[in-house]
Order: sequence, then structure tokens, then C-alpha cells
Amino acid sequence: QVQLVESGGGLVQAGGSLRLSCAASGRPFSTYTMGWFRQAPGKEREFVGARNWSGDNTKYADSVKGRFTVSRDNAKNTVYLQMNSLKPEDTAVYYCAVRWGSVLSNSVRDWNYWGQGTQVTVSS
Repeated sequence: QVQLVESGGGLVQAGGSLRLSCAASGRPFSTYTMGWFRQAPGKEREFVGARNWSGDNTKYADSVKGRFTVSRDNAKNTVYLQMNSLKPEDTAVYYCAVRWGSVLSNSVRDWNYWGQGTQVTVSS
């Protein structure tokens, strides 16, 4: 069993930055892939980015590529989502997720555990 707790959401103006954190507990952190998804009102949950357990492989949605960065600190059992150049369309609830193995899947159904989500609102 893995527990995930996100933090760092909030309100920011367009063009600004936020960093989300996700603290994991339970099974050894270094054995699974960590990722971020988001869900805007009335829309399906969508993939944002992910990083494998060793940290040498990443994958991002086209909509955030070049603006968002997923990083992880295995010593702290924490994964981060650095979001720069934020746009109003980035407004959503952001979820941290875990999946076993090293495949950086962008499909919601491939992920095993989810955090409770944290709200990010970008004003224009």
C-alpha cells in the first residue's frame, strides 16, 4: 500500500510559477514510477508528466512540455512538479500518482495509487 499527499497548490497569475509536492509513504519509494495528472471541471483526468524511479527518464504532455518539470528526491520520498509560465488553461485539480514498473504511461488506468489532489488556479 502507498499513501500520497500533495501540497503546494494555490492561486497564481498567468505567467507565474508554482511548485507542487507529493510525499509518499508505504512501500519503498525507489521501486515505482511517479507521475502527475490533472482534471479541470467538466473534463476527464489527463496526463501531465512522469519520471521513472531512477530519475533518468521523463515524459510530458505536449501542452506542458518546456514549462513543467517533474523531479523526485528519493531520500525524501517526494516527487515535485515545477510549473512555470502558467496559463489560465492550466487551472485544474492536480493529482500525484504511482505505478509499479518503469513504463511512463499516460493512461489513467495504468496507475495504481492516487493522492487526494490539490487545486491550482491561474488567473488571467
